[in-house]
Amino acid sequence: MQVTINGKDYEFEKGTTVLKACSEIGIDIPALCNDERLVPSGSCRLCQVEIEGWGKLHTACTTQVREGMVIHTHSERVVKARQDLLDMLISNHPLECLTCEKSGGCKLQDYCYEYGITEGTYRWEMSKPYFDDTNPFYTFDARKCILCGLCVRVCDELQGTNAIGFENRGFDTLVSTPFGEGLENSTCVSCGNCVSVCPVGALEPKSKKKFRHWETRTVRTTCSYCGVGCQMDLKVKGNEIVEVQPAFDAHNEGLLCVKGKFSYNFLSHPDRLKMPMVRKNGVLVETTWEEALDVITSKMKEVKGEFGSDAFAGLTSARCTNEDNYMFQKLFRSTLGTNNVDHCARL
Repeated sequence: MQVTINGKDYEFEKGTTVLKACSEIGIDIPALCNDERLVPSGSCRLCQVEIEGWGKLHTACTTQVREGMVIHTHSERVVKARQDLLDMLISNHPLECLTCEKSGGCKLQDYCYEYGITEGTYRWEMSKPYFDDTNPFYTFDARKCILCGLCVRVCDELQGTNAIGFENRGFDTLVSTPFGEGLENSTCVSCGNCVSVCPVGALEPKSKKKFRHWETRTVRTTCSYCGVGCQMDLKVKGNEIVEVQPAFDAHNEGLLCVKGKFSYNFLSHPDRLKMPMVRKNGVLVETTWEEALDVITSKMKEVKGEFGSDAFAGLTSARCTNEDNYMFQKLFRSTLGTNNVDHCARL
């Protein structure tokens, strides 16, 4: 498709959305409800662009490029429309940026700064307070919710849990669980994928450490809880992990389970073992890997010589790689001579 964007000519594949086309050529269009993994909804309306001959403004995330299309992404008309939308959103939003945990990582805050919105000019009743902290891993503050629908759509289209949805209509619309019984009593599996996509501070982890997003650095790593090998980005403040975000450019495509998303506090726990330990004179003391393996080898030979091969039994884990599990069973079947070997995932 031959398309003109902001006075310059470009070519794009048929079926490309205007939003994706602009992203490919480095033009940033604001969007609060967009996620490339989801069916576009255009619900936030912020990505509106002006297309010559089309009359009204159209959302870039739901509009595909056409041959000869002439697009203006930041015309005076477009900028004014985005300012009005942000004005309406912020008029019904608590201005708690000084204390909000999302400050520095909030898209609404960023866009208001970009488009010069300092306060809301519309005067109406604020959203009704509703705070759900029944989930053990995250909270939901309805006052900060902008009804972008990302959490609902991710739970439905990607996670397949359907634990949350929209309740009521118009000004009383609310993201809620069935019958309003709270997250604890819903089908929520605490995966936290809704938390990962929330563009504002409505969904927040129950973090034990206070931090600002600009204080952190990102470290890519692999989740060790199972053999799937999900990639995740650790948010690190100083030398301590304070939050986990799924990697959106990896095979897990921005998804994690409850363990990968929330179960990281053991890393800095004072009782965590960081070195092998052997018992000397009745007391466990730290040692080297070489000494620890020597102790294991000598004990194995001693037990096998006295009681035979079937005195051994081995249990291995899904947290190991497939290759490690294969070597483990070979060790027991070939070296030790027993078939008493099992795996925690067999159940």
